Amino acid sequence: MTTCIAIDAMGGDGAPKIVFDGIAEFLKDHPNTDVNFLTFGQESVIAPLLTDDIKKYVTIKNADEVITGKQKPTDAIRMRRSSMRLAIEAVNQGQASAVVSAGNTGAFMALSKIILKTFDGIDRPAIPALIPSDSGSTLVLDLGANIDCSAENLVQFAVMGSVYAQKLMHIEKPSVGLLNVGSEDLKGNQIVQGAANFLRDHPLVKFHGFVEGDDITKATVDVVVTDGFTGNIVLKAIEGTVRLFARQLKKSLSDTVLSKIGAMIAQPSLANFKRFVDPRLYNGAMFLGLRSIVIKSHGGTDGVGFANALKVADEMIKQNVIPDLQTGLEGIQ
Repeated sequence: MTTCIAIDAMGGDGAPKIVFDGIAEFLKDHPNTDVNFLTFGQESVIAPLLTDDIKKYVTIKNADEVITGKQKPTDAIRMRRSSMRLAIEAVNQGQASAVVSAGNTGAFMALSKIILKTFDGIDRPAIPALIPSDSGSTLVLDLGANIDCSAENLVQFAVMGSVYAQKLMHIEKPSVGLLNVGSEDLKGNQIVQGAANFLRDHPLVKFHGFVEGDDITKATVDVVVTDGFTGNIVLKAIEGTVRLFARQLKKSLSDTVLSKIGAMIAQPSLANFKRFVDPRLYNGAMFLGLRSIVIKSHGGTDGVGFANALKVADEMIKQNVIPDLQTGLEGIQ
C-alpha cells in the first residue's frame, strides 16, 4: 500500500536543497519503498532540484509564500499560501499521512494545532526526542515547543511520554522523571513541585521522582519531562558537547605518528561510536498530542538528518501510531 508524506520544502536553514538531498538519501536507503512525497514550495525554486533518481517519487505543489525562521507564529498563521500551511492541510484533507518540516518551530506548532487539533485532555503538544544514553536512549520532552509551562502541562507531558515509550519503544512500564536542579524532594520551583505532587499518585505514570541533567545520559529513567525552554537548552548543550568531543578526539588522533596508527587500528570502533553520537541520526521528532503525524526536523540539519526525519514519519505511519496514542491517552481525560 502506497503512503504519502507531505513536506514543507522551504523550511530549514538549508532549504530547499537539504529537503531534496534528504529525499534522495531516504530513497537510497529504502530502494523498494512504497512512500511518495508531496512537496510544497515555490515551484520555480524547487523544480530544478528534482533529479531523475527521485522524480517518480515526488510531486511538486506550488506555494507562493515562505514562513521564515524569524517570523512570529501569529504572523505565520495569517499566511494562507505558505508551503508550511499547505503541507499541513494536505494531511488534514487526507492527501498525505504525515507532514515533515525543518522550518520555524513555533509557526509549525501553531498551524498544526489549529488545523489538525490535539487529543482531548491535551492543552499543548510537546516535542519528544531520543537522547543517546547508557541503555541506548532516553526519551526527553518537551524540547522547545512550549517555553512556559504550568504544572498541569508537565503532567500531560509525563502521560504522553509514558504512553509513547510504552507503545513505540516497547517498554512495558516506563519510568518517568521530572528534570530539576536536584533529586531531593524539596528542590525546585513551584511548577515542578506542583507537577510532582500530581504525578506521585498518577495511575498512568510510573513516577521515579526528580532527576538531574546527567541522569538523561545515565539512563536513570526511561522518560525525562521538562518545559520547552529548559529542554531545548539541554538538547543544544548535549549536541555541542558531542561536537566538541568529536573535534578534540579527531585532533588527538592526528597529533603523532603513534596516534595515527592507533586511530587506524581503532577505526571500526570509532565508526560505531560516531554513528552512536551523530545527532543527524536522531533527527525528527513527532509533535506529541496532535491527532495526526507531524514531524519536526532540526532547522540546521543536512540531507542525512532530513532523511532520518522522513524515516521517522514513515515508521510512525507504518506503526499506526495515532490510534495507539489515542487509546493510551484516553485515561488522561
